[in-house]
Amino acid sequence: MLVDSHCHLDFPDFAPDLDGVVDRARRAGVGVLVSICTHVSRFPGVCAVAERYPEVVCSLGVHPHHAADELPLVTVAGLAALADHPKVVGLGETGLDFFYDNSPRSQQVESFRRHLRACVATGLPAIVHSRDADVETLEILAEEGAGQGLTGLIHCFSGSAAMAERALALGFFLSISGIVTFKKAEALRAVVATVPLDRLLVETDAPYLAPSPHRGRRNEPAFVVHTAEAVAAARGVDVATLTDATTRNFFRLFPKARTVCGTAPCA
Repeated sequence: MLVDSHCHLDFPDFAPDLDGVVDRARRAGVGVLVSICTHVSRFPGVCAVAERYPEVVCSLGVHPHHAADELPLVTVAGLAALADHPKVVGLGETGLDFFYDNSPRSQQVESFRRHLRACVATGLPAIVHSRDADVETLEILAEEGAGQGLTGLIHCFSGSAAMAERALALGFFLSISGIVTFKKAEALRAVVATVPLDRLLVETDAPYLAPSPHRGRRNEPAFVVHTAEAVAAARGVDVATLTDATTRNFFRLFPKARTVCGTAPCA
């Protein structure tokens, strides 16, 4: 069984065909899908999708693009209260995006810190977005997590070996997206080959970043199979080994997700 650790099933891209999307994932061997929240204000819709399908769990959070609009809704107490829902397994997607700067950096930083403090308060892992802000992201993770038991993952990891090493040293996992299948992703595949197998996850970020051979199409959770194959090839292991490891890693990082599954990988 594979896990798609990051997709956006509440997005309108999937509305006309959501049953089909989940069914294709199921038939492809994807047993758990994590639908990621990008706006606290839209959490009811995210939650409704998770409640509709037994294999779907979700997160709660505000993407850094939307920090300016949503910051008044991001409080430690508020996040902790909403995260009590049984289907919420992590907090995010939060973090920093200094590439687009869709929200002022100061507000991105404040939102990020509040999410991390809510992670500490609830014991839930953080789901972290970082683009053109690796130094700042790692500094904040170190500051907020020092002695607090903070953990989580760097979503859609495509950074350097130094970034990977630092994130791993902070206790974080790395989630690999379909970018690893792209022809020009040799550097990423080289980094993936060096990451300890027990710290890797796979994801789609659907509807974005469709892997080869589906580039140019709407991405969907079933396509995480291709990402797993590329990660396995980069590491020189068979797909079954990679599948088993990433699924066990997921349930170790997201123990609350065990409530959706009664099979061995959840143990």
